[in-house]
Amino acid sequence: MARGGQGLARVAVVVRAGAAPLWWLGVVAAGIGVLVPGLTGRRIGVLAGAALFVVAAFVVAYVRRGRYVALAGAAARAGKYDVLQDRAVTTRNWRRGHRWWLLLGFLAAVGSAFAVPAAGGLLLAGCGAGLWLKAAWIGRRERAGEALLWVRVDWLGRGAGRPAGKTVKGYRGTGVAAGDAEPGGARRKTAALV
Repeated sequence: MARGGQGLARVAVVVRAGAAPLWWLGVVAAGIGVLVPGLTGRRIGVLAGAALFVVAAFVVAYVRRGRYVALAGAAARAGKYDVLQDRAVTTRNWRRGHRWWLLLGFLAAVGSAFAVPAAGGLLLAGCGAGLWLKAAWIGRRERAGEALLWVRVDWLGRGAGRPAGKTVKGYRGTGVAAGDAEPGGARRKTAALV
């Protein structure tokens, strides 16, 4: 980057990037799983899957919150020469880096239907829901602090997916109008031209 600037990706966008693929792959796997009677039967499989969905969503939403809070509290102001990565680029990088894990998760969820119908798919969907909840929580913190949180791209690691990992030394902050994503990582709504 020019004059010491760094490439920065939005923390909430990185967290949110996996939510949609996990959710939809989980829903499809659960739908396929319902068609298979399995060893436990459909009723037990769906009930077990519902419990796994709730547990997975809760665990994913709450894991490492202390680390996120600590990094956000010590966030430095982004520099003049830092380059803010587009939301689409961050999302694409995450999905490319995790495509094989997503495929393996989907195949495992479909395969588990022969033992416990729909449970694996609902577990996968619960992980996706948990990521949405975590991104929404980060968005509430960003609104409250009136600053968007960014992480250096080179600290994210392979697959661009660890915004609170050990390699991350700190976050950078910008005003809430920076970048092309809302607090929480959702696509920014552009004002209609009159």
